[in-house]
Amino acid sequence: MTDPTFQPARATPGDVIDLQDYLKLAGLVDTGGEAKFLIQTGEVRLNGEVETRRRKKIRRGDQVSLDGRVHTVEF
Repeated sequence: MTDPTFQPARATPGDVIDLQDYLKLAGLVDTGGEAKFLIQTGEVRLNGEVETRRRKKIRRGDQVSLDGRVHTVEF
């Protein structure tokens, strides 16, 4: 039986950030164009998997890898 008071979790604007925006915010790239290039050429990994979507929504605690270094998402 389903709980009638159950509310599925909804992401609020402060809970997620675009991958390309995170790269800029974290100082991993200097420009949006650089972020776009690195993501679209498969140089960025998200939680161990190649991610080629610039607007992929990421959350706190996700792992972003670039240039062999792993960064835990915090914002």
